[in-house]
Amino acid sequence: MLNIFSLANGRLFQEEIESLEELTRFQPIWVDLENPTIEEKRWIKQHYGLSIPEDAMDEDIEESARFYEEDNGDLHIRSDFLIDDNDQPRSVRVAFILNLTNPTLKSKGVLFSIHDEDVPVFRLLRMRARRAPGLIEDAKEVLLALFDADAEYSADTLENIYDELEKVSKQVLAGDVTDARAGEVLAAIARQEDLNGRIRRNVMDTRRAVSFMMRSKMLSSDQFEEARQILRDIESLDNHTAFLFDKINFLMDATVGFININQNKIIKIFSVASVALLPPTLIASVYGMNFQHMPELAQTWGYPYALALMVASALGPMWYFRKRGWLK
Repeated sequence: MLNIFSLANGRLFQEEIESLEELTRFQPIWVDLENPTIEEKRWIKQHYGLSIPEDAMDEDIEESARFYEEDNGDLHIRSDFLIDDNDQPRSVRVAFILNLTNPTLKSKGVLFSIHDEDVPVFRLLRMRARRAPGLIEDAKEVLLALFDADAEYSADTLENIYDELEKVSKQVLAGDVTDARAGEVLAAIARQEDLNGRIRRNVMDTRRAVSFMMRSKMLSSDQFEEARQILRDIESLDNHTAFLFDKINFLMDATVGFININQNKIIKIFSVASVALLPPTLIASVYGMNFQHMPELAQTWGYPYALALMVASALGPMWYFRKRGWLK
């Protein structure tokens, strides 16, 4: 899918392009390629003279090749954007190409973004730009606004993590955590821990991209200050992810503690039972000896007497354990 965005009366308007002829009729500031076909890439090359690298969206690309400037003035930024999916949270690699210095190319002043699937941050920016006149002024503003929206999206996701952990916390701290409930709690905690880690990695990547823009001296004074504000927001998100990691570790330890308590209860029952059965075992062992002079063996009441003695010797310790509260 190839979408272009042009400015009109301070607002960002979107057009879906289905042919090269349609592409030539517009002067966009942003060209967004979502899972582009070979033909759409060819349109971009023919009209703008821009060749999209084959590894533009590769996730295993070298770190040194994620932020760089080509000889023709094209800036390349490859950054990850978070998708908070309940079933499969993940990060999507987005490649940005921006030419600000080479007037011989039609791509001058146009931001190109290439990605494999729709990104929530992109939808958020499109909605805001349509409703807020003056939000976007040029291609650099689009890129900054995307990173700003990414930081805000991460912040919203962190709030959702906190809400989910609050639910888990109520279950854990209420006590009486069964093994089945503990399993559910541990699964929920693991999901939130994974998402929190993805957010931390995502904001770290966003920080690097914004820092690269600041170092490249491509920003105006106002845009530079806006970039600094994005970095400050990311710094606060870093602190919050650290807080959530601590909370996750606490809940994990508390849940594992309840599992250990449940296991100790079972072990305690077996320990009490084994101790209570020691006296009857001793009595049975004594009367199992094959000595000739054992007076009870010759009496008719010997067998019931031995049984009664064993039962009494078992009930005595059980009564004592119950009185001391060891059976609770």
